[in-house]
Amino acid sequence: MDRQQMGAFLRSRREQISPAAVGVPAGRRRRTPGLRRDEVAHLAFISTEYYTRLEQGRARNPSREVLEALVHALRLSSSETAYLYRLAGMQPSAAPGPPTMVRPSIRDLITRLPHAAAIVVSATYDVLAWNDLAAALMEDFSAVPPRERNLARRAFLSPDTNGRRLYGVSDGDEFARACALHLRAAVARYPDDPKTSALIDELRCGSEEFAALWEQHEVGGQTMLRKTFDHPSVGPITVNCDALDIAELDQRVVIYTADPGSPSEQALRLLSVVGTQRMSVPG
Repeated sequence: MDRQQMGAFLRSRREQISPAAVGVPAGRRRRTPGLRRDEVAHLAFISTEYYTRLEQGRARNPSREVLEALVHALRLSSSETAYLYRLAGMQPSAAPGPPTMVRPSIRDLITRLPHAAAIVVSATYDVLAWNDLAAALMEDFSAVPPRERNLARRAFLSPDTNGRRLYGVSDGDEFARACALHLRAAVARYPDDPKTSALIDELRCGSEEFAALWEQHEVGGQTMLRKTFDHPSVGPITVNCDALDIAELDQRVVIYTADPGSPSEQALRLLSVVGTQRMSVPG
């Protein structure tokens, strides 16, 4: 392990990240370029004292879990990740993939939104967490296997019902396109992850639409900011759709809210009672 080189590398990467890129307020009296040590430590869920020792070359043998946390906190590329692991005397994980653990504070956040439906999705569109209203609006994710909680599979591989897909949303086609574009970016970030590769292969083989979008080699894409769910119990619900990035975990919190005083807000409030009661009844 080359502790001095590792410390210098960590410092150089820390100084290259702007606070805004990871959702950290810049403040008025920031003396250092990029992030401060305590901010990196907070993003990596380690103590500031330990991170300081790492940068100063005084810490011995950081664990693989610590290195992985630093990779996400510092937003390292695949080549930078490999370099960091080599400095630590380790080989990078054989199959680095999108993080699937949701922070307890994020889970607590979405449960504290009683009048908004909220989900947490991974870089490959796995639904990792949800609140009761999201389950009532979309589906009871706890009732389906984890593999089937993937929005990309639902968008491209689920049979259409009366020309609708993905919970009857009005922007089904637009979402499918944005989904394909975001997945191409995810593949670039996780080129060695077998689950990501398997998902792409499954979508390309099972959906001509996805295969055509994939061949366009476009990256990025915007999700519609407003959409309508055609709900079977309460009818159409038009909602605003806001996505909050959790950069260090490569996850997004997607929040659906209705305009105050609108019929959709009334329908959403009704669904928060009717829908959650229906889910609580044993099938």
